[in-house]
Amino acid sequence: GLLTGWILKRQLSPLLHTAHALRELATANRAEALPVARPDEMGQLIASFNQVLDNHRQREDTLRASEALTQSILNSLNASIAVVDEAGVIVAVNTRWQEFALENSLQPGTPAPRTGVGVNYFSVCKPTAGNGSDDGVQAGVGLRAVLDGRLPIFHLDYPCDSPTQVRWFAMTIMPLGLGGAGGAVITHTDISERRQTEESLRIAATAFESQQGMVITDAQRRILRVNQAFTQITGYSAEEAIGQGPHILASGRHDAEFYDRMAQALEAEGIWIGEIWNRRKNGEVYPEWLSISAVRNPQGSTTHYVGIFSDISEQVRAKAQIDHLSFYDPLTHLPNRRLLLDRLDQALHTSTRHARKNALLFVDLDNFKMINDTLGHQQGDRLLVQVAQRLRSCTRDGDTVARLGSDEFVVMLENLAEDNIEAATQAESVGNHIIGSFEADFELEQVHHHTTPSIGITLFGGASVAEGEEPLKQAELAMFQAKAAGRNTLRFFEAQMQAEVSARAALEADLRTALAQQQLLLHYQPQVVGAGRITGVEVLVRWQHPQRGMVPPVQFIPLAEECGLILPLGQWVLETACAQLTAWAHDPALAHLTVAVNVSADQFKQADFVATVLATLERTGANPRRLKLELTESMLVDDVEAIIAKMDALKARGVAFSLDDFGTGYSSLAYLKRLPLHQLKIDQGFVRNIVTDPNDAAIARMVVGLAESMGLAVIAEGVELQAQADMLAHLGCHAYQGYLFGRPVPLAELEARVRGQ
Repeated sequence: GLLTGWILKRQLSPLLHTAHALRELATANRAEALPVARPDEMGQLIASFNQVLDNHRQREDTLRASEALTQSILNSLNASIAVVDEAGVIVAVNTRWQEFALENSLQPGTPAPRTGVGVNYFSVCKPTAGNGSDDGVQAGVGLRAVLDGRLPIFHLDYPCDSPTQVRWFAMTIMPLGLGGAGGAVITHTDISERRQTEESLRIAATAFESQQGMVITDAQRRILRVNQAFTQITGYSAEEAIGQGPHILASGRHDAEFYDRMAQALEAEGIWIGEIWNRRKNGEVYPEWLSISAVRNPQGSTTHYVGIFSDISEQVRAKAQIDHLSFYDPLTHLPNRRLLLDRLDQALHTSTRHARKNALLFVDLDNFKMINDTLGHQQGDRLLVQVAQRLRSCTRDGDTVARLGSDEFVVMLENLAEDNIEAATQAESVGNHIIGSFEADFELEQVHHHTTPSIGITLFGGASVAEGEEPLKQAELAMFQAKAAGRNTLRFFEAQMQAEVSARAALEADLRTALAQQQLLLHYQPQVVGAGRITGVEVLVRWQHPQRGMVPPVQFIPLAEECGLILPLGQWVLETACAQLTAWAHDPALAHLTVAVNVSADQFKQADFVATVLATLERTGANPRRLKLELTESMLVDDVEAIIAKMDALKARGVAFSLDDFGTGYSSLAYLKRLPLHQLKIDQGFVRNIVTDPNDAAIARMVVGLAESMGLAVIAEGVELQAQADMLAHLGCHAYQGYLFGRPVPLAELEARVRGQ
């Protein structure tokens, strides 16, 4: 704009001076009075006049030529140009100005004002509409200041909206003469591309100084430029890095092949992205996520490389922590079940390539629950940590020791002998070593504790390759055999174990069907006093299987407790017994009978147990004073206060409680005296030898004396001989239940006996 103004000033100033001189001459010629000439002077006068006319025509021709040249120069310039006189009137414009006047307006959204020759430029200097800009006003103020000689030059950059984009123009106003005399030149130059370039450079500069490290090298990988984040991450200043190669960051963790693959990717694809380990200036090795891009010229040759990277130390640490939590037990830091199964799967696949055997040892602590119950879970955790340490000390470096949960551990031994017997001997040796390591007491807080392991062993691999978790299941079955064998021992898996597991699964499925199809029924065992008068019954559930026949309770009751069916089974027994009480209430011969119902620990622990019993009584219409719930001592160990609250709530409605198998478990007399019991039941284990074993007789005497002192009734179960009944009567117990007085029988048989007594 300044250069264009200077050129125009040089071209337009003579033109304007010439035009001014001709106007003065014409005025003078019009004003001058010609003298009266003599005839002989007429020729000279005509010649002089013609000379004046010729001179005037020559000046006009020169002026027109100068104007044409000036207009040609103006039209050749890329800027939009207008020349104004001292009053601001436009006296000349170029072609680009005319196009500019049509394309752009100082008031967007309105028709372009007429800005050609003869228009006063001040008339179009108005506020820009739409965005509240005063660019038009500034232009008028600037022009006036230049014409008045108060500014040597005026410059303004302003935006101009078009239908598709915002364009930028640079306005320059320069005087033609000193102090603004002779007018001024106004130029408008489209600077949109320059502004866009400047904006792109600002954005690029801002992006370069981002939080990510950036480094630019030449084609020979010499560092040319780095940003501040580079210095913060690597520790190298720009002065230290420029001129060096990226090798100053090499950690030594990657071999030449790694960098060769990187170079090949850059050559073939122009980019490489991945994780890399680099070294800071202080020597610390750290992971970073790096992206390298090749910059190529139009000929396809690489001229520069741009590297962008970020320190991912925190992400790597977080991932390692997540992996550890995902694959390792947080207490013992041993591999967990997930990692064990992964390694087991790898071992199974490896086994297909050689004949060597592998072994799994399933290690379970004996009586671990008692430690948690008596010493607390914190001491139990201390024990588990020490167990993990001892297990590791019994294995090789390549073996896996894992914790599945609670007190269950697994040891996986790989690459044992090819021969089954030899491999089994090796696994047995490790198992015995583990058992031996448990001989020393474990040092817990202020106490020395002795515990033992039960170990199940299975071999896998070689010709007979198991699948999935099969070896783990086999080892667990073998562990249960070790438990059954008396604990603190080991057992190998046998095929018979698998058959028993399959049979158990089938029995569970049948039991679910039995509950749904009402295959269960109740038998009733008399409870008598004196010589045999029946005062009540205990209901005992039986299962009449359509194919198996009558299934003994000892087979399906423990199964129901293990698989969670004891709750619906117990509710069915309670519902049926209460319904029978309601039916007997209408029969005078049977209305006096009480019904004793066994309650499982899982039932009694339910938060809604009281509500369930009361709802059952209300639904069936049974008399609660004829219902007796039998509890076992083992149910009274945990949360005694909650147990007492439940018993009190039911006793208030008339329900009685009998403590079954009394003397076989652990009962605190302090709690026992608070329990709202009605009856103590002497366990059949004491009754069986009561005649021959003084200890059993002494225990029975103690139970009778305790019941009398607490105002409780007492009954003995398992009475099969008259001598037993006589001894119990001698000790003060006169209520009995057992085969001597009647086996559990169907309902009709019981009712017939009661009516006939």
